[in-house]
Amino acid sequence: MLEGWLDWHRQTLLTKCADLTVEQLKKPAVEPSNLTLLGLVRHMSEVERAWFRARAAGRQLSDIYCDDDNPDGDFDDVADADAERDFATYLAEIEAARSAAADLPLDHEFSYDGRPPTSLRWVYLHMIEEYARHNGHADLLRERIDGRTGD
Repeated sequence: MLEGWLDWHRQTLLTKCADLTVEQLKKPAVEPSNLTLLGLVRHMSEVERAWFRARAAGRQLSDIYCDDDNPDGDFDDVADADAERDFATYLAEIEAARSAAADLPLDHEFSYDGRPPTSLRWVYLHMIEEYARHNGHADLLRERIDGRTGD
């Protein structure tokens, strides 16, 4: 059930981005915000990687778009981004997240950054919440671009 809800939210983000030009995907919400649909896709690539592969599965992975000098590169560096490559990265991170979690029980616990243990079950719930919040942003962005709303 958790994977099903998470997949629904993943697909919702893709639906919000469907049938748009690269320029539309890079269009910010309103000044001074730099929030864009492509930025959300890039951000969720980072989030999928961090929670499922780096934290839950304990793999040593670098960030995709962000680093210490540019902690918001997923959102900030959209103007020169390659949208096709970023969507491919997003889809690959989803598949890699599924693979990383496939053999882990929901009660699997891990710690990171000196924090108390966290379970894979919590990660699923957090990811559903993260997508729900950002899909709300995506809905507003899409409505501003072409008036389209809904799931």
